[in-house]
Amino acid sequence: MPKRGHPGQYGIDLPQSAYLDPQMISKMANEMFHEVPLPPGAPEIGASSELLNPAALGGTSIVPPPPGPLQLEPLPGQIHTYRDSSTFEALDPASQLYLGETAVPDLSRMAFGVLGAIGGGSGLNRLYFLGDDKATDKSSGGYPGKASNTGEGASAFTRASPLTVSCPGPESRTPSQPDGYALPGIRSRDSAQFDVYRIRNDFPVLQQQVNGKPLVWLDNAATTQKPQCVIDALKHYYENDNSNVHRGAHTLAARATDGYEGARQRVARFIGADSAQEIVFVRGATEAINLVAFAWGPDNLKAGDEIILTELEHHSNIVPWQFLRDSLGIEIRVVPMTDAGELRLDELSRMLGPKTRLVAVTQVSNAIGTRVPVDHIAAMAHSVGARVLVDGAQSVPHFKVDVQAMDADFFVLSGHKVFGPTGIGALYAKQEILEDMAPWQGGGSMIEQVTFERSTFTQPPTRFEAGTPNIADAIGLGAAIDYLERLPFEAAMLHEESLMRYAEYILPTIPGLRLIGNPGHRVGSISLMMEGIEPQRLGKFLDGEGIAVRASHHCAQPALAHYGLTETVRPSLAFYNTHEEIDILVRALHTAGRELRS
Repeated sequence: MPKRGHPGQYGIDLPQSAYLDPQMISKMANEMFHEVPLPPGAPEIGASSELLNPAALGGTSIVPPPPGPLQLEPLPGQIHTYRDSSTFEALDPASQLYLGETAVPDLSRMAFGVLGAIGGGSGLNRLYFLGDDKATDKSSGGYPGKASNTGEGASAFTRASPLTVSCPGPESRTPSQPDGYALPGIRSRDSAQFDVYRIRNDFPVLQQQVNGKPLVWLDNAATTQKPQCVIDALKHYYENDNSNVHRGAHTLAARATDGYEGARQRVARFIGADSAQEIVFVRGATEAINLVAFAWGPDNLKAGDEIILTELEHHSNIVPWQFLRDSLGIEIRVVPMTDAGELRLDELSRMLGPKTRLVAVTQVSNAIGTRVPVDHIAAMAHSVGARVLVDGAQSVPHFKVDVQAMDADFFVLSGHKVFGPTGIGALYAKQEILEDMAPWQGGGSMIEQVTFERSTFTQPPTRFEAGTPNIADAIGLGAAIDYLERLPFEAAMLHEESLMRYAEYILPTIPGLRLIGNPGHRVGSISLMMEGIEPQRLGKFLDGEGIAVRASHHCAQPALAHYGLTETVRPSLAFYNTHEEIDILVRALHTAGRELRS
């Protein structure tokens, strides 16, 4: 049977009399079955865990056991009643999540595959059959694992016009199996609707090995991986619709314009903007903040005015304001944070006053993972007449945002952090603010009339999009949003919360490991240190185990300086990560602690 993809896509090569790679088996099964029509009423591939009994395989563990049993302690705020060595009851009256008796995974007995598990842990004797990497085409009556009827070798991606270019997401369906983890007991009633193993098949990058090990991508705060349909959207544009936008008198120009402006509408809907005219395409969140600084700042700020930032900010939300400080004579004030990583809102209240013109704040810290109450901060700032800029680069991949509900005057995001392409992002600004802002750059697309004496400019948003825009990547961002909107998003977010709770629970059990900060609501990112091991050295060791993390200052040097640090190791999560991957990280950190300190 023909193979799709690159060499090694099917996982670990099988040594004689060793084990079977579940990813390879899954792929082979799908190769065999996706062309076979299912009779009416037949179960979908992946709907049953009994398709193959792993006990008959007699294989050995794919991942070696950890150095010893992990001593798990209750999370703060939870009451655990241990019934025996394998079950516990967790009670959390403040949580809306369903907490009940759940199995504690026995890491010493469990074996992990790339995406599934074959092992002896309690309740975890499973071989997962994963869905095909082709998206379901409902319009053609397709089903998961079956190619649509768009022609030989075609995907479910429609190839007629950009108006039909979309990114189908996985169907909301009961998973073939949950991933088997509920520690420390936060599985939601709705989590059964989220099949992480099926969803992982949508992301080609995740199907590979790095340094001979299955890739464990835990660098999502730096960039997220892209579903196949985003890649298909880029390919479709360049193969079928490549043209400039807005003024061409031909079919391809019209199709490219429709795709580009359709993406603008998708972004507006995704973040809750009132109109697509409030969305300006930029290269990313960094450029969006610079646009506000240099298009809004000079006309609205003067010497002696104050801008308030926070100790949690990314450098991109610090440096542009320093440029304005140096050129205009404005003052920058900084809201401090606690050792837990929470902002001192009492200090913000004292800072706000008649000189405050702007409060610029991140919604989620990229270094510590703190979720910031931006709606409350916006209300405080507006009470003194100040504008509010919210950096949403780290928030939009993890939960739904609503710029109108938070009452942000400006909101910025990066496409590559929300499962879209690099080189594209968006600035949201209230319509009345955009209309009062002067152009930032000059050139094609943003002009209305040009003579050598004077020029006039278009209305927003094109006033701020000089030159040829990044058409293809804007369309790719629109496809990523299509994908996210097809997800069972609430279930996906609950799955990700479970991952974070599990990581916060189990990582501190590693000798010498310290988590940086302890915010009440940590989202996406965890910064950690291991005693006696420099972050760069630890990051390289983890890379050798196939685990991708960030080891740096994370462009958040002031936040790390609060703890007397210059660098940390930062694992960061997305909804396609699994609890097994966290366990692989834990095992690698145990090994690093032994080998790198010796």
